[in-house]
Amino acid sequence: MRQTWTNKLTYILTVAGATIGFGCTWRFPYLVGENGGGAYVLVFCIAMIILGIPMILVENVIGRRALKNSVDAFIHPKKDGTKISKKWKIVGYMGLVGSFGILAYYMVLGGWVMTYISNIITGNFDLSSKITEAAYTSNFYKSHIEQNALTVGFYTALFVLINWYILKKGIIDGIEKFVKFLMPALFLCFLAVIISNLTLDGAAEGIKFYLSVDFSKITPKLLIDVLGQVFFALSLGFGVMITLSSFLDKSEKLVQTATITVVLNTVIAVLAGFMIFPTLFSAGIEPSSGPSLVFKSLPIAFSNIPFGNFVAIAFFAILLIAAITTSITIYQVIINYIEENFKISHVGATNLTLISIFILGNIPCILSSNALSDVSILGKSVFDAFDFVSANIFFVLTALFSCIYVGFVLKNEAIDEITNNGSLNNKSLAKFWFYYVKFFLPIVIAIIFLYGII
Repeated sequence: MRQTWTNKLTYILTVAGATIGFGCTWRFPYLVGENGGGAYVLVFCIAMIILGIPMILVENVIGRRALKNSVDAFIHPKKDGTKISKKWKIVGYMGLVGSFGILAYYMVLGGWVMTYISNIITGNFDLSSKITEAAYTSNFYKSHIEQNALTVGFYTALFVLINWYILKKGIIDGIEKFVKFLMPALFLCFLAVIISNLTLDGAAEGIKFYLSVDFSKITPKLLIDVLGQVFFALSLGFGVMITLSSFLDKSEKLVQTATITVVLNTVIAVLAGFMIFPTLFSAGIEPSSGPSLVFKSLPIAFSNIPFGNFVAIAFFAILLIAAITTSITIYQVIINYIEENFKISHVGATNLTLISIFILGNIPCILSSNALSDVSILGKSVFDAFDFVSANIFFVLTALFSCIYVGFVLKNEAIDEITNNGSLNNKSLAKFWFYYVKFFLPIVIAIIFLYGII
């Protein structure tokens, strides 16, 4: 018999952990900086409600209806026995490929974070006194990340090993048990760093930049960046939500859990900004440095504040915890498929998944900026190619066809799943959601896809 989550809280914490990750703590802040601050934050919050909740429900419906892995869920027969074409498994396979792609570089990012933590602790990367030359952090990044495959490889392997220890115990004894500990720890670290940063001189300017809305900044590029971030932040198109909801009890209210998940994720993303922008402005650093903001710009800011090393360690610890709560759930998508289709034990499927991804994905990404620096895929480095193909192609297409599947294949069964077979008094809302994801969301997702590949 299939396991189910112990209670609603543990499911919500697990889903929240799955959706926070680097999407909230790294990607969201640098996109805010690139897009002019408060305008991006406002549009993001709105988009999370009008796009995030409906899209999470799409994957919740697919997963809980079938109570199967993210591939076989697409061909689970209807209630009347009607079979669904096996061609729909292709959508699930796209999610698997996308999950492999993101784990290929995501685990290496975890290795980077651990490299920073260890070097700050040992004093090799000292932030206890003010850094006057930006080259200090750039040189550290070049020598310890880009050109030191052995160190990054070691810490990436260690990060994978931490994931393995949690995953081998299964959904309940592994993921659920550790998320109940990791998520409160994450919130406490968040609060500690935020409270510290809000007391800094110049913090008010950072808050003003972050929350003041300049409507002239709302451009087509900002809108597309927001839409892409919603999908990235909520782990949509990975098969994660389908997998996690397949362990959800049939009596749970999907609309309620989806709403709580999105609200919690939005709050965490917004809190991440309060960690970063007051620090940057207190040190007089421009917030528009892009993806390098966390690894090159922020350390300079940390060196300008009291107890810079301690605050930096706390910050990178937040990134690490958030990364773990996300990576274990993405791994579970692939593990669950292997376990159910090849009759391999859970530990065996876990070992096969993590070792295969480490060899075929993590190692090439580690070598991307040194031994494989001359290798170009689609005009990008190996590391960036994994990111581009998974995030801009496979995830978006998986989300698009999931909407089409719900709207044109499941039809009324999708509404039944939302209303718990009519036992909940939300049929009007369920019907509105159904037509919304059937006709409107596919158009939005298609726009994101076209923009992402052009």
